[in-house]
Amino acid sequence: MMLTESLRDPFAHIFADFDSIEVKSVAALRPRRSLADRIRAALMQLTGGAGTVLSHEEKAWASITFAGTRHEMVLEFCGPDAVAAGEELIERLPDHEFALPGQLVADATITKVDHRFGAMERLEVTAVLLLLEEG
Repeated sequence: MMLTESLRDPFAHIFADFDSIEVKSVAALRPRRSLADRIRAALMQLTGGAGTVLSHEEKAWASITFAGTRHEMVLEFCGPDAVAAGEELIERLPDHEFALPGQLVADATITKVDHRFGAMERLEVTAVLLLLEEG
């Protein structure tokens, strides 16, 4: 017998019974959510899912006593119902209590609003959140 010969069928796995194949959980392959993902999800929940995130910039910062991140997000709301949700975000954001593990939202403000009227009403909101690391 030559070294390159094998008595095993190399394609046996193709014709095997699928009940005998072990399948690992898909949940184990789910990527971890970053802090930025959690912040976007919290803002989308606050707007009822009516807006779209156009951009998100995250910048780390630190002082002698604190460390954290600054998040600037631009959200777009198109149509009358979505614009109403955007206006509600403008009203509720400064007083909203965020639940982000290991983080404290020190400041949440709206820094820019661009509201366009017409056939397709549109609202663009820039929100800035300053987060502190707990502990």
